[in-house]
Amino acid sequence: MNGPLSGLRVIDLTSVLMGPYCTQILGDMGADVIKIENGKGDSTRYLGPARNEGMSGTFLHAGRNKRSLVLDLKQEKGKKALFKLIESADVFVHSMRHQAIEKLGFSYEEVVKVNPAIIYCGGYGFSKQGPYASKPAYDDMIQGASGLAAAQSKTSGKPQYMATVLADKASGLMMANAILAAAYYREKTGEGQYIEVPMFETIASFTLLEHMYGATFDPPIGSSLYPRLTSKYRKPYETKDGFISVIVYNDKQWKNFFEISGYPGLSEDERFQDLASRTNYIDELYQLLEKVILTKKTEEWLEIFEKADIPAMPMNTPEDLLDDPHLNAINFFEKMNHPSEGDYWNMSFPATFSKTPVKLNHFAPRLGEHSKEILREIGFSE
Repeated sequence: MNGPLSGLRVIDLTSVLMGPYCTQILGDMGADVIKIENGKGDSTRYLGPARNEGMSGTFLHAGRNKRSLVLDLKQEKGKKALFKLIESADVFVHSMRHQAIEKLGFSYEEVVKVNPAIIYCGGYGFSKQGPYASKPAYDDMIQGASGLAAAQSKTSGKPQYMATVLADKASGLMMANAILAAAYYREKTGEGQYIEVPMFETIASFTLLEHMYGATFDPPIGSSLYPRLTSKYRKPYETKDGFISVIVYNDKQWKNFFEISGYPGLSEDERFQDLASRTNYIDELYQLLEKVILTKKTEEWLEIFEKADIPAMPMNTPEDLLDDPHLNAINFFEKMNHPSEGDYWNMSFPATFSKTPVKLNHFAPRLGEHSKEILREIGFSE
């Protein structure tokens, strides 16, 4: 194993995407992640196309750099094996509801008895301190409850979910960050601790960072929601032959845009003199963008915006990314040959480290692939 987290052992009792994304990040950075699964395995194994049952394309990504151990935690033998693993672990992470993990017998109070220095991270839907504590949580629910879906209604006309499991993945990132902070604290003090990462609170803070806006103050100064982000005219703009993504943001960029679009006089308009005033008239500005961009082809605009120092990019589909010249130049996609699944495209870890480079140490495992290996490591015969 190599990477900045080499030597860190993580017991992974998570499923779906929030927790598995957290442990994928830890595994990518070199941690020894032992994924505990029941007889059917994590549901992510069945999320999407697969050559073999339980080895979906999604799981090939979310399950990489992990070892799979099948245990029946409802049986005493399975519990005993997991507690034995916990003795030598640095991190225990799960994504069950509070009452479920307690019923299973692996609450923080029980786990810390066998390993007082362990870092215990629970990824929950809602904090156990509040009235929603017992509710189940899925990405769609959290996008709705956090105000994120409603914020989209300003642009789409109706509340709308993001076309990605944003709540799961952002919460998974928060879990990974929290675990690393606790690991740093333990490095200094020798003490482990309990971490609670609720999806609802994570995405509420994620959404409200800019959208609390005027409601930040008491009494409020104006409304909530950042107008630029919720303008119905903020969108990919149609060109003569497609669409383009362009952001005209600061004073210089707007001045340059007014000049190249044939409206140089708008640079002197008091409505558009600075960021604050432009925000109040953002609909008018974005309607102008929409009108002007429709007059030329995408490649023409990309060249014009490049010369004018205005940020713009072509409008890619997810499939287009496989042929993106920048991603290909940095070898973001690497063709790998999985021992059981054959050729597939692996995505590189987006952060690079000068002294502790990361790499693919383990292909996504078949269900229970490492059970015998791991049980032998802790002195069990099978």
